[in-house]
Amino acid sequence: MRKMTEQHLINAFGGESQANMRYLHFANQAEKEKFSNVARLFRAVSHAEYIHAGDHYRELKHLDGGFVANSMAAFGPGDSKKNLKLAILGETFEIEEMYPVYIEVAKFQGEKGAQRSFEWSYGTEKMHKQLYEKALDSVNSGKDVKLGPVQVCEVCGYTMEGEAPDKCPLCGASRDKFIAFK
Repeated sequence: MRKMTEQHLINAFGGESQANMRYLHFANQAEKEKFSNVARLFRAVSHAEYIHAGDHYRELKHLDGGFVANSMAAFGPGDSKKNLKLAILGETFEIEEMYPVYIEVAKFQGEKGAQRSFEWSYGTEKMHKQLYEKALDSVNSGKDVKLGPVQVCEVCGYTMEGEAPDKCPLCGASRDKFIAFK
C-alpha cells in the first residue's frame, strides 16, 4: 500500500475510534440529563463509528508494528448541548476536509479498498451531522429529540432514521444487515 493512503487509513482509524468512545460518553451524559433519545442517537452513531474504524483497520492488515495516528478530535465534554455541538464539529471536519482529501488520494494512488472504506465513512458522516443537528435543535428548546428507530448498517455503518431499507443505499447490503437502535 502506498504510504500516504496508509497514513490516512491510520489517521481515520484513530479518529473513528475516538469518536466511538466520545459518543458513548456523550450518551451517558444525555441519559443523566433525561434526554433518552439523544443518548440512543449517540449510541447508534458510536456503533457506526466502530464499524468505520473496523473497515479502516482491516485495510491495514499488512502492517506490523506501532504507528502514530494523527486525527482531529473534539475535546472538552460538557452537557448535551455542548456535546452535540462537539459532535457536529467533528462530523463537519470529516465531511468538509478529511474524507474528501483521503478519497482523492486513495483514488490517485489506486488504493481501491481504502477508497471504498473512506467513501463509506464519508457517505455516513453526512447523515450523522443531520441527525445531530436535529437533536441539537430539540435540546436547545429544552426537549428530547423526537426520533424513530435509528438503523445502522453492520457492513458500512450507514446510519438512518426509520425502517431499514431493503438494501443499504451506500454499500448494497441487505435489510438483515441493519441493527436497530430503538
